[in-house]
Amino acid sequence: MSLQRYKVLLAGIFSQLLCVGVARFAYTPLLPVMQGGGLLSDAEGGWLAALNYAGYMLGAVLAASTGSLVLKDRLYRVGLLLAVVTTLGMALADNVALWAVCRFLAGLSSSASMLLASGLILHWLIAHGRRSELGIHFAGLGLGIVLAALAVELLLALSIDWRGQWLWLGILGAVLAIPAWRWLPPPASRAASASRKPATIRPVSAIFLCLMMPAYFCAGYGYVVNATFLVAIVEREPSLSGAGNWAFALVGLSAALTVVMWDFIARHVGYLGALGLAMTVQVVGIWLPLFSTSLPALWLSAALYGGTFLGCVCLVLTMAGRLYPDNPARLMGQLTLAYGAAQIIAPALTGVLVETTGDYRLGLWLAGALVGLGALILMVLKRLDRTAQRLDAEARAS
Repeated sequence: MSLQRYKVLLAGIFSQLLCVGVARFAYTPLLPVMQGGGLLSDAEGGWLAALNYAGYMLGAVLAASTGSLVLKDRLYRVGLLLAVVTTLGMALADNVALWAVCRFLAGLSSSASMLLASGLILHWLIAHGRRSELGIHFAGLGLGIVLAALAVELLLALSIDWRGQWLWLGILGAVLAIPAWRWLPPPASRAASASRKPATIRPVSAIFLCLMMPAYFCAGYGYVVNATFLVAIVEREPSLSGAGNWAFALVGLSAALTVVMWDFIARHVGYLGALGLAMTVQVVGIWLPLFSTSLPALWLSAALYGGTFLGCVCLVLTMAGRLYPDNPARLMGQLTLAYGAAQIIAPALTGVLVETTGDYRLGLWLAGALVGLGALILMVLKRLDRTAQRLDAEARAS
């Protein structure tokens, strides 16, 4: 592997650490800290999370609406700056309205690493004859969760309040932005791009989109409930008090260690088969705390959830890259709209359900049920659609 490839992949990892780990997921371990200080209610915490995902959804629209690699590269770099500024802004703001603006813009920045960076990296890999898989890049998302959880745990041990924690996280983000900016090379000039023969675009069928969109919506719903409320859920159990941040760190570690595994599984059972398996296992991870609140059950739940949600994202975005190799963000953006819609609805609805019922049980039942429904839709899609069959055949042949 050339040094240049290492640097490109590391740039993507650092962008995930910043835009997803710090700017997006630090909110999860900090939510119970801010609630403990009387700053946020359950419903307000849910709405702030929903606004974050609304920003991410806007980023998906921007990613899907432009075919210019030069513009994508510029938007990626703007996203890096936004991630740093909005994290610092959480420390400087002191009311829900200002936090709402910060969380929305932080969500917008997260699309820079999830969609723009992944598209730019996938384009670079294809252009340089490398295997078009994104497992290593998305391992950075899992590592970002670990970083956020451990950073908050360390700052809590130092008795730093919520404002100081956001401030230190913003400083950490500024450091992470340097390699994320410098090591991802700008795309080729327009002249060079024009001289290169464009890759053949194989449009997806109507059946593929009509079934893949709701299936990915279901995956997004199940993912975001745990991603937003896991630490708060754990900390409300008296027998598990103090384990929330460690459970969240285990989620990230499991995600980082298993995301490449799902690329390997897809080579044997196809993309749709691997995606359906991941979502089925994820149902177990989401529902397990409903049957047992013991510490071993918590660790197993965190490991199963972490080991599957990121694999789902990676598999779907890799499928998009194979279908649109010259402009992968086109289909990535369309599918992310479905995933993002779930990420807006789920935290807001879950927050309201918690305030109504007094606990997270109903929210977890609903999240697991929808992920299971998504797995069933994928089984139907795999049988009916030629696009899905072609993708599975290509995955096995690669």
